[in-house]
Amino acid sequence: MATVESLHGTTPAEIFTDGLENVEQIEAVALSVLWRDGTVTSGWSNVDTAQLALMVMVLEEKLRRDNLAGLAGIDP
Repeated sequence: MATVESLHGTTPAEIFTDGLENVEQIEAVALSVLWRDGTVTSGWSNVDTAQLALMVMVLEEKLRRDNLAGLAGIDP
C-alpha cells in the first residue's frame, strides 16, 4: 500500500516541486476541487477507476489514523 507523507500542511507548490524532482517515481496523478456548495469536480487524472478508488482509500485511512491519534493525544 502507498505511504502518505503529509495530507495537511503541504502546499500545492511543495507537492508539484516534489513531483518534478521525483517525476520518474510517479505512477499516477489525480486532481480534484471541492467547491463550497459541496460538489467535487475532477480537473485531470491519468488514473483508472480502480487506482483512483485506492488513492481515495489511502487518503481516507491517513485522515482516520490522524484523527484517532489526535483524539488520543498522540502526535501522528
